[in-house]
Amino acid sequence: MENILVAMATFAFVGAVTPGPVNILATSTAVNFGVREAVKHVVGASVAYAAVVFFSGSVMQLLLSLLPKMELGMRVCGSVYLFYLAYKIFTAPVSGINASKKGRSGLWTGSLTQLLNPKAWLVAMSGISLFVVGQDDEQTYLMLFTLVSLVICLIGVGVWAVIGTVLANYLDNPVQQRHFNRVMSVLLAVSVTMMWL
Repeated sequence: MENILVAMATFAFVGAVTPGPVNILATSTAVNFGVREAVKHVVGASVAYAAVVFFSGSVMQLLLSLLPKMELGMRVCGSVYLFYLAYKIFTAPVSGINASKKGRSGLWTGSLTQLLNPKAWLVAMSGISLFVVGQDDEQTYLMLFTLVSLVICLIGVGVWAVIGTVLANYLDNPVQQRHFNRVMSVLLAVSVTMMWL
């Protein structure tokens, strides 16, 4: 059991900590809206990912037949939403970090971004095929993999939020903040474009 837990945690960590839209938004949220909104983003994204894992495992066969048909729609909806967020970050008014920490719900942004992220669904289904399917007690292993995925996602996305929190101390100047926002919006747009390659 220890070996499979280590394998699950390693798999989940690689999926959670690698750069992607959810992580870029975690950093940007921390810089522009502060720790509280960044924590909401991390929690929203992590709970949404755990839900994706659990849902995928519960209806694996149906999803395997539907996902190829759903993937295009998810990619289009997710891309439009993320390009909209990139635009909002790029054009966000700046007046110093402390003045811009109002008016955003990181919880909903994190959750929706994760739920519309085809990579999250594909990684979840890959993990389920590796660690759940074929086990003696698939339901127990699904619950275990869901819990591991939740904890590791909190850590992985949290790392990106911490990076944003650290950067916030250096970005209290509106000009520097504008440059940062524009770089992050371009990175977000690039990460969306990469989903189509």
